[in-house]
Amino acid sequence: MLTMSKQNTPAGRRYFIRTMAFMGGYVAVMLATIFGAFDAIQGKPVAWVLALAVSAPIAGQIWATLSFMRDSDEYVRAVTAKQFIVAAGVAMALFSAWGSGESFAGAPHAEGWLIYPLFWALFGCVAPMVRSSN
Repeated sequence: MLTMSKQNTPAGRRYFIRTMAFMGGYVAVMLATIFGAFDAIQGKPVAWVLALAVSAPIAGQIWATLSFMRDSDEYVRAVTAKQFIVAAGVAMALFSAWGSGESFAGAPHAEGWLIYPLFWALFGCVAPMVRSSN
């Protein structure tokens, strides 16, 4: 679904550009956070600005995906929707299983923000398996 050949359509090219822009913003904020750029504000009310800054590219990427689906033909729309739903379902199931493991089996804590990269990793993994709109 996300192969280079899909970028031959106008919708595919727009999706690629939007994805690179939103993912670039997300990665930049997360790298800055991981390397301590925001350590001084942790635990303070202003840290909510950081939380919103991280969530903005996420909302943008979801919009980019929905726009791609809207602008694509019926088949691509259906396959993309199916991939999105399967990836979301698997991500929620895995994250719920891990959360239950934390509560009941002593599994180490997983940060909630990990659901987002997990979802997109699964979206990429299920794409080759979801090739039909049925």
